[in-house]
Amino acid sequence: MPFVASAPAGSLEPCRIYGSVYLERDPRRRGFCFGAVYEEPEEAFADVLVFPETNKLFADKAGLWYITEARDFADYVLFVSDNRSLADFSIHYTKVRSFAGCRKN
Repeated sequence: MPFVASAPAGSLEPCRIYGSVYLERDPRRRGFCFGAVYEEPEEAFADVLVFPETNKLFADKAGLWYITEARDFADYVLFVSDNRSLADFSIHYTKVRSFAGCRKN
């Protein structure tokens, strides 16, 4: 039997998430999600600035998300945590498309 190493904890890269995203808010389904996010009220502390696209075809770069209501057809399912310390990364919604993307470190 070949040895298969599991991915290290914390290997989630929020800068690679784009496309259709379903935001799960039910804590009972947290284990079925790709990762956990915290909706940051301040832009300065967010890891990713998200622009909610109205068309799935235009959500083709980091930070451009098409928020879908159908969990089964989403590219990513993310759990929305109320606790910042339990989230993998934080997001803030922006109204300007060109501002969307990862925050430079």
